[in-house]
Amino acid sequence: MDGIKDQVLTGKSIRLLRNNQYTFEVDAELTKPKVKDWIERFFRVKVKGMNSYRLPNKKKKKKSLESFDSRKRMIITLQENYSIPFFLDD
Repeated sequence: MDGIKDQVLTGKSIRLLRNNQYTFEVDAELTKPKVKDWIERFFRVKVKGMNSYRLPNKKKKKKSLESFDSRKRMIITLQENYSIPFFLDD
């Protein structure tokens, strides 16, 4: 799926791994049901719950035009006895 960009490894996301929660950066247009379906099919896991949040916009300046980069992250909670490998291969 092109909408899921990367797994996120920050201090918070590493702490969440103890609770079987994984953080992904996704396209801002993706919805929870689409991401849940893709995660369950691709990794062959069962999703217990999901939370999403938007990161503050970053200004991008290119010549005289200003644009905003909208980013969204999802925290996926898996059922017990399921896990996701750390890094996705490109």
